[in-house]
Amino acid sequence: MERLTPLSAAFLQAEDEDPTTTMAIASAAVFEGPAPTQQEFVAHISGRLPLVPRFRQKVRTVPFDLGAPVWVDDPATDVHWHVRRTALPAPGGEAELYRLVGRVMTARMDRTRPLWEYWVVEGLAGGRWAVLQKGHHCLVDGVSGTALYDVVFDTSAEPRAAVPDEWRPQPEPSSLSLTASAARDLALVPVNLTRDVAALLRSPRALARRARATATGSLALSGAALPVTSTSLRGRMGRQRRYTATTASLTAVRQVRTAFGASVNDVALAAISGGFRDLLLSRGEEPHRHAVRTLVPVSARLPGEESIPDNRVSLMLPYLPVDLADPVRRLAEVGVRIDEAAAAHEPEAGASLTSFAEHNPFLPVAVAVRLAFHIPQRQLVTVTTNVPGPRQTVYALGRRCSRIVPYVPIADRVRIGVAVFS
Repeated sequence: MERLTPLSAAFLQAEDEDPTTTMAIASAAVFEGPAPTQQEFVAHISGRLPLVPRFRQKVRTVPFDLGAPVWVDDPATDVHWHVRRTALPAPGGEAELYRLVGRVMTARMDRTRPLWEYWVVEGLAGGRWAVLQKGHHCLVDGVSGTALYDVVFDTSAEPRAAVPDEWRPQPEPSSLSLTASAARDLALVPVNLTRDVAALLRSPRALARRARATATGSLALSGAALPVTSTSLRGRMGRQRRYTATTASLTAVRQVRTAFGASVNDVALAAISGGFRDLLLSRGEEPHRHAVRTLVPVSARLPGEESIPDNRVSLMLPYLPVDLADPVRRLAEVGVRIDEAAAAHEPEAGASLTSFAEHNPFLPVAVAVRLAFHIPQRQLVTVTTNVPGPRQTVYALGRRCSRIVPYVPIADRVRIGVAVFS
């Protein structure tokens, strides 16, 4: 049995503790028409299942949180249940598509089944159609979710043949066996810790560098315990989700990057900062320097790990410079704050924290996570994630993809999430 990491399990626990939270991520891909039949698309997804083993596994929790939840085979996996079909009302424009995304992402996923869905959407203007790819955050993060496009779909107009399927599901473990396995893992924690410490001590210089970076980063992250300036951007939430999207020219973004010595991510965050500033001013509120702190996910994946289904991510917690009216100054300040967070080793500290949780008993980690969701969160206003999209044109059953828009979940008084997709 393969256990979820504490980070992946935390996305499930967030739903357990907060009835307004649904921790699924998604993206909507628009394709040229005509739309395939339901039978054709179901057959297509069925032919890719051997490439994504998680699509035929479900989550089982361990009694009393003695161990992290585990992935177990689901012999009752029904592709027809996971592949849905719907149609947009006229005129089938972006507004209608985005309302559908909000409605689909409002609904929680059924944890008694594998945690993925594909929605085939008919009725887009111009004879087009769309696919809404939805997966629970315990299954994939932004990078691995994007990698599914390369696995499930094609990179040419000629569809690949179905993959031979020799899958034989393993018997589902009983609650007793899950408990016994977790108890055995608990007994081995001291042994494993001793082994890990011995391995670290064999490289004292590397250990010293890592300890120094973790300490520096932890000190920097501790500053995020201070609450943000109170605005209408943060507060209690309901279950309903609303969604919209826009596009910008990547060529123009690169021109700005080159002209001002910034990064593409800096340009994106500067634009987002301007959006939050305008929103606050439109509500008659002061865009204070400490009004908008954001969680910026940082991928911790090594090259070649993009398609591994899991969460391998750290974070930075900078303030967005919503107090600056001049967009050029705003861009420069974003670069300064991101560089400061990186120099302070915030991502390394976040990675060390998740690694510490993975190497210690799950129960105290789970208790801490569950308790955290009962304490009103006043430190974060938004999450802003920038995920590189597919590097080649995507095709579904010979139809070319013209656009993909992403969705990032929100929770714990974070009312607005922003996802950037190239």
